[in-house]
Amino acid sequence: MEIRELPVDGYEKVVVAKDPESKLHALIAVHDTTLGPALGGLRMWPYADQDAALTDVLRLAKGMTYKSAIAHTGLGGGKSVIIGDPKSTKSEALYLAMGRFINSLEGLYITAEDVNTSIEDLEIVSRETKYVTGLSRESGSSGNPSPYTARGCVLGIQKCVERVFDGATVEGKHIVLQGVGAVGSQMARELHELGARISLYDMRTDRAEALARELDAKVLRGEDVISARCDVLAPCALGAVINDDTIPTLRCKIIAGCANNQLATRQHGDHLRRRGILYAPDYVINAGGIINVAVELLPGGYDEAKSLERVQRIPDALEEVFELSEREQISTAEAAHRRALEILAEGRH
Repeated sequence: MEIRELPVDGYEKVVVAKDPESKLHALIAVHDTTLGPALGGLRMWPYADQDAALTDVLRLAKGMTYKSAIAHTGLGGGKSVIIGDPKSTKSEALYLAMGRFINSLEGLYITAEDVNTSIEDLEIVSRETKYVTGLSRESGSSGNPSPYTARGCVLGIQKCVERVFDGATVEGKHIVLQGVGAVGSQMARELHELGARISLYDMRTDRAEALARELDAKVLRGEDVISARCDVLAPCALGAVINDDTIPTLRCKIIAGCANNQLATRQHGDHLRRRGILYAPDYVINAGGIINVAVELLPGGYDEAKSLERVQRIPDALEEVFELSEREQISTAEAAHRRALEILAEGRH
């Protein structure tokens, strides 16, 4: 396996690995370990090229630093990506090689589940490195983090609705979910139980239609999702969906979803503020999963009650960001960024 370091300003370590035997082509980005070792998921995606993968892993790693800081997990931020089509490239040899790659960083980076990487995949990774979280409950780990991410997002959506609609609940509110994978589908179910009216879209039509039947929800076409008239738009797939092209088409009051890096740039938060749309910064609202796996690393090991207690604090973290935004007359995206930087600065002293 060939491992090469890529110098990137503002990042502690960025490395790329190529292993011809297993066909592994992967990157690990460690953004900041001021508060603890860098923890972040392992994503597999058919990126067009290494540059596209590098752009994604850098954005995601930085987001993890801020997410962990605001959630007070005691961890830093990192991420890893495998370049490849999960339908055709996945293999035991590939994930074993990824485990060796992760192990080469000697604990600077700890991995977890992410898009197209399952607990079963991580079990293979763990045969080559101990720096893995979110394994099965049977193995003494914390299991699938998705339900905790979903729970935190639902609590965050409730907080946003309460703020925008003068203390109202989500009952009767129209919520559009873009993406109903492991987290999005759980969010849809919980919101439906709370009385919300659900519309949804997923690239996998079969998955969208099955969930729509279960929840008596409406399935939207991809091109109609972002511009759908609704109370809450919940981006729950890939990032950068809120951008120069989509912002003028928005017809929602709130943007609050589980996807990472929903804004193409932080400045798009200013555009949302000018339009009167409340944005729940993604790395604040979707911290439930990282909170859950971080509990594994506490003295005494994983304790679900501790995890749930910490996830319940996500609305408080959002409220802090919203109040700072209002007080300073800045976007919620900028407020979250400032708050994260403050916490990191405190950690350095």
